[in-house]
Amino acid sequence: MEYFQNSAGTVAVALPFALSIRISDWESLRYTMVRRVDPAFTRDEWAYLVNFLHGDQLARPALLSFGRQGGDPQQLVSLFRPRPTIALWLPNNVSLLGPLTLILCSLTGAQIHVKSGSRATDLCQAFVTYARRQLPSKSDLQHYLSDQVTVANFDRFDPRNRTMAAEADVRIAFGSDASITEIHALPHRPDSIALPFGDHQSEVWVELAAMDDAAVDALISVFAIYGQTGCTSPRRVVVIDGTHDDCLRLRDALAARWPSVQREQTPMHVASQNVLHHQLALADGWQSITVDQNAAVLAAGSLEQDPLRGAMSLAIVSATPEAAVASLPANIQTVGHHLRDPSAAHWIALLAQTDIKRWVPLRRMHHFGPIWDGGNFWRQLFDEVQIAT
Repeated sequence: MEYFQNSAGTVAVALPFALSIRISDWESLRYTMVRRVDPAFTRDEWAYLVNFLHGDQLARPALLSFGRQGGDPQQLVSLFRPRPTIALWLPNNVSLLGPLTLILCSLTGAQIHVKSGSRATDLCQAFVTYARRQLPSKSDLQHYLSDQVTVANFDRFDPRNRTMAAEADVRIAFGSDASITEIHALPHRPDSIALPFGDHQSEVWVELAAMDDAAVDALISVFAIYGQTGCTSPRRVVVIDGTHDDCLRLRDALAARWPSVQREQTPMHVASQNVLHHQLALADGWQSITVDQNAAVLAAGSLEQDPLRGAMSLAIVSATPEAAVASLPANIQTVGHHLRDPSAAHWIALLAQTDIKRWVPLRRMHHFGPIWDGGNFWRQLFDEVQIAT
């Protein structure tokens, strides 16, 4: 039993393992990971995972959900029990979500069944295989990953989908709205819970006066890793209270610094697609260019123009804050900001009128944590028992 202290009193959490040891085991894996990048991952993906496994990062879900460790059991107000079985369906576009979600779910001790995207590189299986091989054979985490975690790759018609849904206490599904609806329509226990993470879009809001080389580099990095395929990747950049010339200046600054930030060779099929989408953007009236190696399309335009469709196409427009809010897509998730004072009252008041789920610094757009799409999903992996004496 682990105890936590918050403003309401002491909270007990019936974890079937020692949380400090589980976190320590994950942290120990970092020291192995920094020596060599596993071939299944890009350097950016591997670096993200290494950072994600930092002890402070792993302690954060319990801190946000229950409070600081400690407390007086005589002042107990709640008991939390982890829900025993989690079924996790992963998307085809951003397979790094698999290892990240798995790591957070492992902090509950639940049995986890993962279905990876049938058209995606299976980074979840690759990471679990790597961790099982590298962790000490007698470690608590190695036993957990070997005995209680399964990862399989099959399509949406496979009967194993029904089995996963029927047996799970928690059904976590990433993907398009249609695929999530299909998953949650599978027969399931009435007391199981569903955590859907559907199709979302994200964008970046900047003030040109706040942009320096570091911010330009950060924007390149958050866009280049997934392009338009990632729900936390920006599809457009809004220059707040800027002009069209400001958009052109930002476009050219991004293109100038691109080669120093993105040094990997661009695959030929990606470059060809980008040349095509550059020409389509020009035909649609965008002031479009391609960057080094045709690795991406950068296009300055206006809010009124049709969106760019290329997977590696980034639109740059100017708008007032009110116009930026009015033009948000219905499925907006993350707005990455690089503003002089993003916590100013007028920004918070404006956010309150929107469906934005995450308002985070530009460089933290891809950061995954226990709070996602506006809800503390990690806490929902537990049942709560009210305690009154």
